[in-house]
Amino acid sequence: MPTIDDDLPLVRHDAGGVATLTMNRPRQFNALSEEMLAALDHELARLAENDSVRCVVIAAEGKAFCAGHDLKQMRATPDEAYYQSLFARCGEVMQRIVNLPVPVVARVQGIATAAGCQLVASCDLAVAASSARFAVSGINVGLFCSTPAVALSRSIGRKRALEMLFTGEFIDADQALDWGLINRVAADDSLDEILDGLTASICAKSGVAVRTGKVMFQRQLQMPLDQAYTFAGDTMACNMMAEDVAEGIDAFIEKRPPHWRHR
Repeated sequence: MPTIDDDLPLVRHDAGGVATLTMNRPRQFNALSEEMLAALDHELARLAENDSVRCVVIAAEGKAFCAGHDLKQMRATPDEAYYQSLFARCGEVMQRIVNLPVPVVARVQGIATAAGCQLVASCDLAVAASSARFAVSGINVGLFCSTPAVALSRSIGRKRALEMLFTGEFIDADQALDWGLINRVAADDSLDEILDGLTASICAKSGVAVRTGKVMFQRQLQMPLDQAYTFAGDTMACNMMAEDVAEGIDAFIEKRPPHWRHR
């Protein structure tokens, strides 16, 4: 990971088509403070307009990925309107991840709890260290993790999501893999190697195909089955007209690597 500026809540580093956003509040376990949410919102909005980015990684400095909302900051303003605004901002950030035109990968070490677990569930893909643990633990302080429930239920299914939400218990990386919350588990000292292999695989593909696929996949999830197939067919027909598809098919027939026109 790149060198981190201690004065910034979030640091961005771009290399080889991959934009890495590193949460940088390690002493607060990278809690989603107002400042952190604002920084994430700003950078994700910028990334949505950047055609050169092929993949985004959300990472964290220190021992923990993200411990959820900043509880001390929340208790300092005991006002319902403030809480509504805070949770709305968090929801907007999660939706920016879902709506970003390129894949977003979570790089998880340590704990990912409450809104931190929501962040993992909101990403398209996730790679975790073998020592990582996940929980939606608001229930332990009398608060049902309602907003994390939205992302979690769409990632691992109802019964598993409700077990986590009602008990607040941790699951380990292997269980998170089995439940579909993450994609790959890496030895702690091999996390970046496994992550780099995944992002390199994505970046090696046609940018047109990847961007088309991200938008199509998210939209069809909200449709009835017949509408989803109609939308998918139309999307695929349009995708077939791209230069990259002609190049990819020709390369396959000619048994050579493709040379993508649109990276």
